Amino acid sequence: MTHPLLRRADVDFLLFDWLRLEGLLEHGKFADHNRETIGAILDLSERLAADVFLPHYKASDSIEPYLDADGVHVLPAIGDALRQYAELGLFSASFPSDLGGFGLPFSVSAISYAWFAAANIATSAYVMLTGANARLIAAFGSPAQVEAFALPQIEGRWFGTMCLSEPQAGSNLGEVQTRAVREGEDELGARYRLVGNKMWISGGDQDISENIVHLVLAKVPDADGHLPSGTSGISLFIVPRTLPDGSRNDLAVAGLNHKMGYRGTSNCLLNFGENEGATGWLVGSVGEGLRQMFMMMNEARISVGFGAAALAYRGYQHALAYATERGQGRKQADGPQTPIIEHADVRRMLLAQKCYAEGSLALCLYSAMLVDQDEDPDNAALLSLLTPIAKTWPSEFGLMANDLAIQVHGGYGYTRDFDVEQLYRDNRLNPIHEGTTGIQGMDLLGRKILREGKGLEILRARIARTIEATADQPGLGFLAMHLRATWREIHGTIQLLKQRPPARMLDDATSFLFGFGHAVMGWLWLDQAVVATRALPRLRGEALHVAQGKIAACEYFYSYELPKVSAWLAPVNDGHDIMRAPVDVF
Repeated sequence: MTHPLLRRADVDFLLFDWLRLEGLLEHGKFADHNRETIGAILDLSERLAADVFLPHYKASDSIEPYLDADGVHVLPAIGDALRQYAELGLFSASFPSDLGGFGLPFSVSAISYAWFAAANIATSAYVMLTGANARLIAAFGSPAQVEAFALPQIEGRWFGTMCLSEPQAGSNLGEVQTRAVREGEDELGARYRLVGNKMWISGGDQDISENIVHLVLAKVPDADGHLPSGTSGISLFIVPRTLPDGSRNDLAVAGLNHKMGYRGTSNCLLNFGENEGATGWLVGSVGEGLRQMFMMMNEARISVGFGAAALAYRGYQHALAYATERGQGRKQADGPQTPIIEHADVRRMLLAQKCYAEGSLALCLYSAMLVDQDEDPDNAALLSLLTPIAKTWPSEFGLMANDLAIQVHGGYGYTRDFDVEQLYRDNRLNPIHEGTTGIQGMDLLGRKILREGKGLEILRARIARTIEATADQPGLGFLAMHLRATWREIHGTIQLLKQRPPARMLDDATSFLFGFGHAVMGWLWLDQAVVATRALPRLRGEALHVAQGKIAACEYFYSYELPKVSAWLAPVNDGHDIMRAPVDVF
């Protein structure tokens, strides 16, 4: 049986009823679009994802990329799907018309991407990285660099990567040792020779695009030949696989990483400069690399969240369909078998999945709308605060949704005959992609809350607005009281942390992240429930069921999930020294 990837009526509710996308389209840079043009993009995305990306989902998992003397080879169906994606202009969808794009809001291009991620996350990864790469070059590169390296990616002829990590550095980018030595200047800007190694490079080599544009973090040595220490000396370079003159650049694939999921996405160890040095062009000025790369990293973090949400969503759709079809037990001895959705524990698991999957999609879409409106300083500050949540909450709890999808299937769930086991394996990578959960926790608590703080003020104001909106809806007033109490707890924990010695402020950042993320999700669920409750009288059919489902999910979240916030905050408040346990006890 074919199951939907995303539920279109749900997407329409989120975009048009809850987020009021049409208001964004009425003026400014998105005025060329309306609900009809957006609907056409969503129709196209849904159809292409199901017809072209989904059919090779299993094959891309079982037929992995391989390396030989000619480079890395991937499943040909991946290249065929991406060519069709490019021919329909979807690589360019969110770029402005002066770059050959449709000028769509990022929120629309992101939900379009979510359909493809649900269908085949490995194939979709090439799309996500290419778009983010081209957007960075368009933002920071010279006009010549944009024309030479961004436009072919926007057209979908070339693909892009981001090259940050190194074998010895991991997540600590201050330890980057790739060296870039100035060679000269040409029409593309300051030209350098790069020597170094990069690890975990998704799409680092493949045989399905004409060229690959690597964005590489490296350091320029000082006058005495030493590399600067820390992150302040990092610069960003455009390093194509094939140079403008058609010759092969001096970079090589040293090996492939074989992953538990996303197997169709080649993942490479790259050596730059095994001979005379790889040719690269400086983006902007020396020392600006990390600031520039954060643009791509933050877009990638939101996209990882969308991918995690999409995988959770598809797994939930499979579990829901299975639970309505699978019979087990009888209400009467001689009666028919009862569908397992009639069992309380199965319904609990389905509601949890619904909260995790649909909640993740809502969180990511809300964040994407902030991207569309980030010229407003308040929206920019709130986006900065929510980015680590948008990356982490779907990655962690979307994975839990996939875990529950397997459980609903019982013994069938962990066999390869059913997609839910692969969906789980694919999603398990996302808590690590683009900064681990621990790194996101330290970013949220250390930088976004304890150091900056403006985003938190904006968030509190918007939560207060949602709570006020429940005043004329008695059924939601009780939930609003719980939300207010939860955020008082969050505020109290933050005040305690501010009094703690700096060296220990971030010890429990991950636990804080979980509590804070659940509190954010509690707000978003209540906000959706307000909109759904007001809409009920005018709705019919599937739209009515979607709205009723939002209210049911909100009630479940407040009963089963929001109380967990106190448990996550308890060790943070207690201040237990996690480092007190000596190494020997392990």
